[in-house]
Amino acid sequence: MLYRGIATITGLIATVAVCSGYIVSSSGTAEHAIKGIKESLALAPLSLGNPIAVPGIETVSPETIAAAPKPSRPSIVTQSVTLGGGDTLVEVLQRAGIANDDTHAAIQAFAKAYNPRKLRKGDELAIAFRPHDAEAADATATLGTFLGFKYNAAADLEVSVLRDENGGFESRERARPISRQAMRAEGVITSSLYVAGKDHGMNDGTLAELIRLFSWDVDFQRDIRKDDEFQVMFNRVTDEDGQEIGSGEVLFASLTLSGKKKAIYRFKGDDGHTEYFDEEGRSAQKALMRTPIDGARLSSGFGQRRHPILGYNKMHRGVDFAAPSGTPIYAAGNGTIVYAGRKGGYGNYIRIRHNGNYDTAYAHMTGFARGMRVGRRVNQGQVIGYVGTTGRSTGPHLHYEVLRQGQQVNPMRIRMPSGRTLAGAEMTRFQGLRAALDQRYALLPRLTGPLASR
Repeated sequence: MLYRGIATITGLIATVAVCSGYIVSSSGTAEHAIKGIKESLALAPLSLGNPIAVPGIETVSPETIAAAPKPSRPSIVTQSVTLGGGDTLVEVLQRAGIANDDTHAAIQAFAKAYNPRKLRKGDELAIAFRPHDAEAADATATLGTFLGFKYNAAADLEVSVLRDENGGFESRERARPISRQAMRAEGVITSSLYVAGKDHGMNDGTLAELIRLFSWDVDFQRDIRKDDEFQVMFNRVTDEDGQEIGSGEVLFASLTLSGKKKAIYRFKGDDGHTEYFDEEGRSAQKALMRTPIDGARLSSGFGQRRHPILGYNKMHRGVDFAAPSGTPIYAAGNGTIVYAGRKGGYGNYIRIRHNGNYDTAYAHMTGFARGMRVGRRVNQGQVIGYVGTTGRSTGPHLHYEVLRQGQQVNPMRIRMPSGRTLAGAEMTRFQGLRAALDQRYALLPRLTGPLASR
């Protein structure tokens, strides 16, 4: 045992000596010492956790990493911003992190080409920045130096604001090349005109225009039934990239309701105004609209009802259209505002006088459109206010009244006064146009699905 212990101790001493000699060999520098450790680990078993010994894993030296090309930074980045309800251009630019001085200077330049007050909910801006370098990007939350923005002011017009070489801003206008292609959509209504139109390739804008054009004669809550039919020829408007932009003109449309066909044609009269006329040359546009709001649901009709707030039966002298707060309300016809303000249970209320026989009234609005005041002339279809729930109201809706010689009448049942009727040479020209549109419609292929899928 004694000899075995001595041999063991002697072996340990020899091992330590050999290892010490290996580590400090060569030049004895720290660099070579680290090299020796790495070479030793390269021989170590997997149980020691040496990742270099794992098959399939490659190592990259610091020199290789340093020599690798750095990813290039874009020279310009663009942020797309959509305006919300009540947004102003100032608020949109400031939310994008743009300094006050740059915001006001850019808007002043923009105003020379386009009125900023005309911007509406849903409009889009493309805001451009020059990215910060890597150090600055870590120190700021903004995308970079503000360079300007672009806005499509119309289907065929782009307005841009660009930073000039002196650091200021200037506006520019560019005509956008657009094309119009006539499209044909038709089908059977199984649930609603909106759903049927979408299924057969029509976009929201064209559908809204179709509904507006027939709204003088058709009660879309009650007159549309299953298996009714529609036919529409409209222009599809696309930009230089072939992308659909906006809504094109409805050239011809017809609704077949309970077996009775109503057709209208787009026609430019001798006075230069474009209107829609039926097959007999009678204007499709009546003096008053039955439904001065888009996409709303008739929630309460004209007549006796149990008042939802007062709790007893009371005559309801108008019709209610349920719609989200902020939905635009249109003037039902040309006329003059005779009341605009708060009016008891009506809340925010506007009354328009159209002629010696007819007035219309609009109640419970959340607010009025800019410039709506007593004495103001308004045109049919002009936005006068927005749906709300002011006054005695249980939820957002429009209360709409038609008054004939001062007495409320049922807007859904009254025979609306007609517009003009074509005659003479103007009628002859219309008949020629009507025949041409009918022939053109017959030659077009029918859409079989949404345009977005094409």
